[in-house]
Amino acid sequence: MDLTTLNLKPLNLLIFPDWNQPEELLYLELEAIIKSIVTHPERDSLALLIDSTEILESSELDAHLIVSGILMNLCMTEDLDPAGEPEIILLENLTQSQWSDILPQIQYRIRLNAENQQALADSGAEKIPVLEQDRLIHLSLESPASGAIDFGNTLYLQGKYEAAIKYYQRFLASQTGDVELYFNFSQCLRNLKKTEEAIALLESGIRHYPTAGQLHFELIKICQQNGLTNQAISKAEIAADLLPNEYVFKLLKHLTLPIIYNTQAEIPFYRERFVRELEKLIQQTSLTTPDEKINACRGLMSFTNFYLAYQAHNVVESQSKYGNLVHQIMAANYPQWVRSQPMPPLLENGKIRVGYISSFLHSYSGTLWLTGWLRYADTNKFEIYCYYTGNEPDLITEQFRQYSHLFRHIPHNLEAVCQQIIDDKLHILVFPEIGMDAPTIQTAALRLAPIQCSAWGHPVTSGLPTIDYFISSELMEPESARSHYSETLIKLPNIGVSYPKPIVGKLNNSRSYFDLREDAVIYLCCQAPFKYLPQYDFILAEIARHIPQAQFIFPRGELLRERLQRAFAAVNLNSEDYCLFLTLPTRQDYIAINFLANVFLDTFTWSGGNTSLEAIACNLPIVTCPGEFMRGLHAYSFLKMLGVTDTIAQNEEEYIQIAVKLGLDSEWRRDIAQRMSQRQDNLFDDRVCVTALEAFYQQIVRERLESYR
Repeated sequence: MDLTTLNLKPLNLLIFPDWNQPEELLYLELEAIIKSIVTHPERDSLALLIDSTEILESSELDAHLIVSGILMNLCMTEDLDPAGEPEIILLENLTQSQWSDILPQIQYRIRLNAENQQALADSGAEKIPVLEQDRLIHLSLESPASGAIDFGNTLYLQGKYEAAIKYYQRFLASQTGDVELYFNFSQCLRNLKKTEEAIALLESGIRHYPTAGQLHFELIKICQQNGLTNQAISKAEIAADLLPNEYVFKLLKHLTLPIIYNTQAEIPFYRERFVRELEKLIQQTSLTTPDEKINACRGLMSFTNFYLAYQAHNVVESQSKYGNLVHQIMAANYPQWVRSQPMPPLLENGKIRVGYISSFLHSYSGTLWLTGWLRYADTNKFEIYCYYTGNEPDLITEQFRQYSHLFRHIPHNLEAVCQQIIDDKLHILVFPEIGMDAPTIQTAALRLAPIQCSAWGHPVTSGLPTIDYFISSELMEPESARSHYSETLIKLPNIGVSYPKPIVGKLNNSRSYFDLREDAVIYLCCQAPFKYLPQYDFILAEIARHIPQAQFIFPRGELLRERLQRAFAAVNLNSEDYCLFLTLPTRQDYIAINFLANVFLDTFTWSGGNTSLEAIACNLPIVTCPGEFMRGLHAYSFLKMLGVTDTIAQNEEEYIQIAVKLGLDSEWRRDIAQRMSQRQDNLFDDRVCVTALEAFYQQIVRERLESYR
């Protein structure tokens, strides 16, 4: 029996009938118990587990038939609603291990007149509290022993949000929950996209627990992530006043930015606000006392300024000011880890020790490319150390492990990983991405190796004084690139990474599977919503004016709906006729959409990285317009390396023209797709950049060692 499929409830009751007693007595006793349960006022919260061990093979008894017969008879005689039936579960010959798994979830054993004593003893259920049959009617979820809230929490952790909500609501109808209940309940609502209800619930929880930082933090983040920026800032100001020692609320109060902008005018407004408020935060940050140092460090663990660079301007000044603040806080807490590290001598084998640290050494867009650097590393010259600080290992994690001389998995423990890096005496430490994950920023603000580098997993300068080099790409950097970085810029050949060719398989779905029109010209718009700036919304409406059968697919762009409605209405079109917001639960579904689409529309100012590479692997034509910064040149560089540059636009007008032509000219589309297919070896698994990377590593280590002589 697969115990994971059992539909247990908040109140789970267990009986051990003696199946060898006279059938009429067995039937009467079972009927009495089942009747007590099916007529119970809270029957939908009850489960009755019936042990059916050791029914003799020679016996004509069938436990399933007996139970179903009793239930059918009761439904007729008691006029019961079948939808409100309790769960009746027959347990057949469980192993000791299975009993050990199930018994902790049983609240009571009901004593029978005739019981299977051997089965009872073998199961270990003798320790479960006994409930007499005449006490069944008094069972209630209000009883502390019922474990209703624990069961609701279990359902939440299992992802059964609707079911969990039912038990949370029942509990809150008569009493106040604890902080955990309000948090878990809000998460259920949030996962079901019931944003307004989640906000109202958290506000209710905060009224009961005004100093519960967890509830304040969650409320602020829900507001921000649903485009309610002013509300998020207002909630952060309240939290900062109520919890003055919680530095994270100071960060949120001063530095919260929109995820998306409703109008173009909002961009300079929030840019100026960030600059102004950052200065205030720096002035107000005191690191004098031990508590102030600890609180500031703890606050940094839950905050990043990730959204700053999506405003499409040079962020080096703001990033540097913020980076210096982070460095000062970390230095105040870990003075032993900010001093310059001496360059260790090379060992007898002459190998350079290079470490890569990230919380995303699994299947994740910001680090997937790194597997190529490791796969093609010259192990005769380098020892590779990987430090995985997250805890979601998968098959990609195993690749990192396989390609490492030493693989250290140290999840969520900043001090332990820092000490390990120091002990490993690296020559070079590389952060594949800085800015995606708060603890990684904290670690990068320390000096753990003599040479420290960042790479373009997050394609923005770190601004940290402890990062010496930013490793980028020749094809992605504009002429003015050096002014975009606080680090020394290193441009590797081509796209700078050896990206493994995506495994995309073959198309197994039809358009109808995703409710796509067969006659539609499908434009895939798959970037995260914060990459879409409002000044470019008109482009989609213009394409639709020329392609009446256009369908724009947004796998994660729900926040853009209101803006798109305005943009399409401006040209007398209804966006709902053209824009489809899909939920794609699996990667296979996403890849299928790439195969089914006709055109991939890249975003302005911040280009698609992994998404563009996967589109290329599916031979999907990409329309792109190179931006001012490296982060706006990803797709451009990929197409240049492929040698398929027909769909690179120089401005907005040309972008629209190319997108329209691709929609109308199926022969041209096929020609581009064919050339993309033929030239993919030019792009994927490029080893030229790895050779250049290792030459750079050797040069900087040699120069540093020579400077000591």
